[in-house]
Formats: sequence, C-alpha cells, structure tokens
Amino acid sequence: MIIGVPKEIKAQEDRVSLTPAGVDGLIRNGHKVLVEAGAGLGSGFQNEEYAAHGAEIITDVAEVWKQADMIMKVKEPQETEYKYFKKNLILFTYLHLAAEKSLVKALMDTGVVAIAYETVQKLDKSLPLLAPMSEIAGRMAVQQGAIYMEKTRGGKGMLIDGVPGVAPAHVVVVGAGIVGTGSIRRAIGLGCRVTVLDVVVERLRYLSEVFMGRIETLYSNNYNIKEACKTADLVIGSVLIPGAKAPKLITEEIVKSMKPGTVIVDVAIDQGGSVETIDHPTTHADPIFVKHGVIHYAVANIPGAVPQTSTLALTNVTLGYAIKLANKGWFQAVKEDSSLAKGVNIVDGKITYKSVADAFGYEYTPLEYILNTSKALS
Repeated sequence: MIIGVPKEIKAQEDRVSLTPAGVDGLIRNGHKVLVEAGAGLGSGFQNEEYAAHGAEIITDVAEVWKQADMIMKVKEPQETEYKYFKKNLILFTYLHLAAEKSLVKALMDTGVVAIAYETVQKLDKSLPLLAPMSEIAGRMAVQQGAIYMEKTRGGKGMLIDGVPGVAPAHVVVVGAGIVGTGSIRRAIGLGCRVTVLDVVVERLRYLSEVFMGRIETLYSNNYNIKEACKTADLVIGSVLIPGAKAPKLITEEIVKSMKPGTVIVDVAIDQGGSVETIDHPTTHADPIFVKHGVIHYAVANIPGAVPQTSTLALTNVTLGYAIKLANKGWFQAVKEDSSLAKGVNIVDGKITYKSVADAFGYEYTPLEYILNTSKALS
C-alpha cells in the first residue's frame, strides 16, 4: 500500500502524522511512504531523516494525495484539501465530524473511507488514539490558563500557584476523563485549589483516592457547576461524548456569574464546545476573546503548540493500527479488529457512526451492514 503524509495546513499546526520511526515501521511491512517535503520540520524532523528510513520526499502535495491509497494526517482536512478526495481513499486522522458538516458532505460525495482517530474505541470504552493528545491538552489547559490570568494578558493579575500568605487560584474542571485528569494533575502539582465535576460518581471517587483528597469533587449538574464557577479563577471544559457534539454545560448565565478576568479554557471546542458563549474555535495566532468580562480560550488544536512531544506520542499509538490497515486493507482490518471498526465514520458515501449522523439529521448505516453485505472495497 502507498501511504501519504502531507504537511498540516491548519493554522499554527506543526504536528505531523508520522515520525521517521513510524515510516520505518510501515516500510518494514512492505509498504511505500510518501512524505511531503517539510511535513516534519515543525516537529523537529528533517526531510533527510525520513529519506534515511526509506520515505520518498515529494515536493508537490497534490502528488502525495494522488498517489496514496491511505492518507495519514493529524487534523481534519481543511477546505482547500477537499479537492484531493477520491473514491476508496483511506483517510486516517482526527476528524471530529459532528462539528464539521461541510467535511462530512465532502467525504460522502467523494466516497472516501474516513477513519477517525478519536472514535477508535477498545472494549473497555477507552479511546487509545485520543488519549495521548487529551493528556497533553489537559495539562496545557492549566498552562495556558495561567498565562491569561496575568494582568498584561487581560486577566486578574494572579499567579496561579500563589505565594506563601497568598491563596493560589481556584481551578474548576468540568469533566473528569483523560483531559480533566491531565488538568487536575497539573493544577494539583502547582498547589491550586481544584474542584472537579462529573456525572460518574465512581470516577470522582477514584480521582479523590488517587489524589489523596486534595481535590473537591461535585456531581455535575447546572446548580453545582454555577456555584463552583462563581469562585473560579480558571474553568476548564473537558467533557467528551465520543464522536458526538459536546453538551453546552457551561451556560451563558453561568459565564455571566463569573468574576471579571476569570479564564475559561474549552478543550471540548473541537467537538463543538461545552461553553455556550463560545460559538467558534480560536487559533494559536488569535487564541482568546472576552465576553461578559470573562476570557475565553478556545483553540481547537491545543497540543499543536508542543508538536515534538505530540507527534512522538501520537505515532506511538497510531502506528500499530496504520500497519493493520496497510497490511490487510481497511475492509479486512476492521472486520478483524472491533476497536478499529469503531473508528470508521464514513464509507462509500454512507455515515457509519451514529453520533455523526444524528448531529446533522443524516441517515445512519451500521458498519456491520456494510461489512456483511458488501464485497471488500479496499
């Protein structure tokens, strides 16, 4: 199989989908890898490193897409890349389709096999390809929040961890999954007062034990979120429903009740966001806006700010699945791997992930139906 690695073109996105070691793994399995010239530079990987491991360096990105049987990316394709879509092309990347109607239509119209990193799911409900980026985003949410607490950035003028005799910041984390846990770890490490909200009491109990009672836990409902946010200095939205739009748990009424200069970091923005006052994602170049006196940070690719760490962590988890897809073709690979099958969102113009279909009122076609009634399309 020919695997293509184009350079990411989303604003301030310096990650790349494969490291030179990842290229080596695919080539050792008998495949050909095309890497767009400069694709790895933002993550610290030179063209020569890829070439040394057997990749072919291509200067024309259109040729990468044209020749490839499978394209590996980091972020969802941008509109200028839609023209490269073709029937039966395997697109393996983060897609977040429940928030991307135009991309859904383009993928359906062209017959792409769209496999989303973020919906690959193991039997224990864990999301192995989302986990490392969630860990990074969770930790960076606290880091970025601390920056925008500074008066020179429009914040309250607070040092997040305080000093002896001065209280540290109150950090409220809404959602106690992997992102939330990353945020909690960083905030606890800085000595902050931390309040965590979630609807799964068993998860709250677990985190309370892991952090040895150094966090306050609350059942997540509108009343508790509002009360916690009233005294918050930093609020982190980290709610995830795999493949679906994030619920708007932090309402405009709650935002209005926050103290001026409070910072909100909505990590869920790539799934539509969990904050009612955020109606669009921001970028690393223009990361914030202020509404009701509250600073809103809504960058959709937070881990893109630390591309070297992110690229290494991403390749660690995606490579095994990429090798399966390349070795067996997508049809046989997903038949044999139920976790990978969960990642299939669109096939041959049909939406095979229910949350994506529901988000736009489109028809849903179970993947099992396609696997059981169609001949291998790969």
